[in-house]
Amino acid sequence: MAVRRWNGWGDDSIETALQPGALAFLHQQIGATAAPSDAALAAVLAQLPPSRLPPHPQVSTDAEARLRASFGQSLGDWLRLRFGRIGAVSDGVAWPESSAQVRELLDWASEVGAIVIPCGGATSVVGHLSPPEDPRPVLTLMMGRMRKLLSLDSTAQLARFEAGVLGPDLEAQLRAQGWMLGHYPQSFEYASLGGWVVTRSSGQQSARYGRIEQLFAGGRLETPRGTLQIPTLPASAAGPDLREWVLGSEGRLGVLTEATVRISRLPEREEFIGVFLPSWQAGEAAVRALAQARLGLSMMRLANPVETLTTLRLAGHEAQIAWLERYLAWRGCGEGKVLLMLGFSGGARQLRAMQALARPILKAQGGVSTGTLLGKKWAANRFKGVYLRNALWAQGYAVDTMETAVDWSRVPAMMAAMESAGREALAGFGERCHAYTHLSHVYAQGSSVYTTFVFRIGGDFDSAMARWKALKQGVSQAIVNQGGTISHQHGVGKDHAAYLGAEKGATGMAALQAMVDHFDPQGLLASGNLLPPATPAQPGRSGR
Repeated sequence: MAVRRWNGWGDDSIETALQPGALAFLHQQIGATAAPSDAALAAVLAQLPPSRLPPHPQVSTDAEARLRASFGQSLGDWLRLRFGRIGAVSDGVAWPESSAQVRELLDWASEVGAIVIPCGGATSVVGHLSPPEDPRPVLTLMMGRMRKLLSLDSTAQLARFEAGVLGPDLEAQLRAQGWMLGHYPQSFEYASLGGWVVTRSSGQQSARYGRIEQLFAGGRLETPRGTLQIPTLPASAAGPDLREWVLGSEGRLGVLTEATVRISRLPEREEFIGVFLPSWQAGEAAVRALAQARLGLSMMRLANPVETLTTLRLAGHEAQIAWLERYLAWRGCGEGKVLLMLGFSGGARQLRAMQALARPILKAQGGVSTGTLLGKKWAANRFKGVYLRNALWAQGYAVDTMETAVDWSRVPAMMAAMESAGREALAGFGERCHAYTHLSHVYAQGSSVYTTFVFRIGGDFDSAMARWKALKQGVSQAIVNQGGTISHQHGVGKDHAAYLGAEKGATGMAALQAMVDHFDPQGLLASGNLLPPATPAQPGRSGR
């Protein structure tokens, strides 16, 4: 039976390995290395201090349950687990099965003076689940047992779920009745609906189905002050939208126990097509024109030259890739080429119409289509690519990602600044950093910018953590300096909280704090998510 890894990504039954050619490529780019020895689970569990919580029938103080509840998937989480330097952990774990039980546990935590951290699928990459170093005990609410489809209104195309439902279970329940949500972040297999809402998640096909803020129609939030019930309305001009208070709230205002989402009929057809373009300038011009033409594509994902090269080198199948590269060079897409993945969903006539409209835009920029060949491979592995993190670690390499969004005029400078900041951060340790970027979500106004950094872990915890922190701080400051949001899709958590003020400004941050103080006057949910516990870093531009 497959079990979630306690110190890595995904199920322990799924293994990936780097091909010899891929490993040689990394040696060339970064240098050869070896993985440090991982701490054993038993040794890590032996470090856990006793729980500070009094007994409660719904709360477990089992050591492994507490450990698993205290970490997500950020590189900082991985370093602490892999090296066995765990720091603070949750004092107890509860698995509520209803809104009433969540309400009971919140009230009990208030009585005993505990901090509460809600947890969906534990896929956060920005430190949401890390308990703070605090004299108060910490209770983690694991929402995974709250996964039922409560109602489905086919006329209004609305489905009401318990918020702990994970992506595959949610889609299975909808597809059984001919419907779908269509929200597919890379963490889809393990992430929860509630987690998507409170972190303002974006799925791979959000261009068609919408980001989670377009999909979230209403819900139920259990706050320390009481229950906030948000009705479903197609639109409203009745003052500020309370849905926006829940979206991106990151467990700081309350625990989302139910969410009603806008659903779609299953598409008749779905195709993903890979197109190569001769340069970054051509690729960016093509996706911008496609987005601004509003053709209805479900996905546009553009890799820059370094990411395109890395994708081809890590793919294996060296003979086939060599043939493909010769063909592309003959067609004008040689060195410096970029790879664009396009998604088309809908009826057969819709697909033909969209492809016919997209074709001249791509042709004008020198695009060379590979048809559905690469697209089918991408679709088959769309949720497996993240397992590469495990394979890289086994070879001694760490991987982290940073992402933002900016208007089109700022995209090239942002991409360059993020990659340069990552390289400079590692150069400070005498190390090389392999940095590459793609545009994961494209809009008429601008685009996300999603950069990956691969570097050698280092032989001990202190050096590895120092490298990661330098990278995180350097790239975060570069994002701020270039006028980007500190997060397009991952959320703020604790890792990015110090940089939120650059986007919101002093007045905006004061308003957020006032909202938190209203819903949580005693700091029951004050684990450090969203709002920094101390003075934030100096922004690169003036507050508004």
